[in-house]
Amino acid sequence: MSTPAEKFPATDAAPDVASIDAIFKSQQETALRWRRSTAAERIERIKRLVALIQDNTDRIYQAAYADFRKPEPEVDISEIMPVLAEARKNIKKLKRWMKPLRVRPTATTFGTKAWVQYEPRGVSLIISPWNYPLNLSFMPLVSALGAGCTAIIKPSEMTPNMSALMRELIESAFDPSEVAVIEGDVRASQALLSLPFDHIFFTGSPTVGKIVMKAAAEHLTSVTLELGGKSPVIVDETSNVQRAAESVAWGKFSNNGQTCIAPDYLYVHESVRDEFVAAAGAQLEKFYGAAPEQSPDYCRIVNERHHGRIHSLMQGAVEQGAKVAHGGQSNDAECYLAPTILTDVPNDARIMEEEIFGPLLPVLTYRNLDDVLAHVNANPKPLALYLFTRDKATMNKVMSSTSAGSTGINTNMVQYLHGNLPFGGVNNSGIGNAHGHWGFKAFSHERSVVQDKFSMTKMFNPPYTDFVKKMIKFTVNYAA
Repeated sequence: MSTPAEKFPATDAAPDVASIDAIFKSQQETALRWRRSTAAERIERIKRLVALIQDNTDRIYQAAYADFRKPEPEVDISEIMPVLAEARKNIKKLKRWMKPLRVRPTATTFGTKAWVQYEPRGVSLIISPWNYPLNLSFMPLVSALGAGCTAIIKPSEMTPNMSALMRELIESAFDPSEVAVIEGDVRASQALLSLPFDHIFFTGSPTVGKIVMKAAAEHLTSVTLELGGKSPVIVDETSNVQRAAESVAWGKFSNNGQTCIAPDYLYVHESVRDEFVAAAGAQLEKFYGAAPEQSPDYCRIVNERHHGRIHSLMQGAVEQGAKVAHGGQSNDAECYLAPTILTDVPNDARIMEEEIFGPLLPVLTYRNLDDVLAHVNANPKPLALYLFTRDKATMNKVMSSTSAGSTGINTNMVQYLHGNLPFGGVNNSGIGNAHGHWGFKAFSHERSVVQDKFSMTKMFNPPYTDFVKKMIKFTVNYAA
């Protein structure tokens, strides 16, 4: 999940570079010891993290509310539940994941024994964003601990209450040589990125992702990048419009639209456009009432700067001819923007170019599906693509004609909660995967090992007699 492509504001406090260096060096020493860690030892560390969350849920609720008035049920389902589910899966499966993976010999390597051995990458850096601060810090931490890695977490300064709480919790359960939280602004990130980490797990915007990848290249550090982009939704004429409207309304406006896999814009077939817009508006009133500003279930935009950016996207679209079909109310002082549906949005409006990352849903109409697919393919590959249809041929066509990090068919955002699926982007929307076994592998090096038993490869050694040449030719032509 990601943040929009803007740089974070600097604070007055400069990072303590000496302290950061000391923590990094101590973790290098710990990482060497942890290479030999057992499944039981790693599970014990994960259980420590689980206990931290379970023993401090009230404080987590308070911090999330203080940062952007996030309601407790959303904290449960989007912050706490995913981390606990990830931890439980690691606790259950880790021993199996850590086992060497035996592989069969090939014709060329007959007489050898071979396997893949999973080893910790080492010292890892987790840079997390503000929109789901606990989830996007602690879920990769579970994977890092499961893989046997140490970790330094750099949370966002834009959710200071949650960042401070995470630091306090981690310091109460882990030595800094094992896991540490470094608070601060972009300068703290820069200080961390100058160090030779063994793996970097970054969640954020494509713009900042490029900066992270460039810094990682200086040390040839492996990366997992969970980025964002404009995730499209297609609602065709065969869809269950009421169910589609409910699903899109939930996915788009939960967390005030500040979710990287939230629907960013929607193409709906012209024959059901009006029905969809009316149904979506009715769902929003059902979710948040006639006055969402008074609803305890509707959180706020993270700060005034982001509120101003999102509000200007709406104003710009309206000035170019877009119509507000639902919502549109704003309160700058409260960082409030009502859940808003826009219709008749011009393709060249700024709202169609930037990742919105807020409670605005542009609704466009289409007649020919090929035109929609052409638009999707003309833009960077999204982190998610959603399709609402009851036609199997349409499903197959959309899946075979597009590329996206993940896809939901007749559902919305649920793929993130599916612990048996990899989560990640493609190209502009990300590199690598996370969650479950894929998260374990992200923080692990798959080491190839071959042990000779009675192999015949010495037959290929010089001198190259006629017999050796024939054996080589035979192997070239037939070996697999």
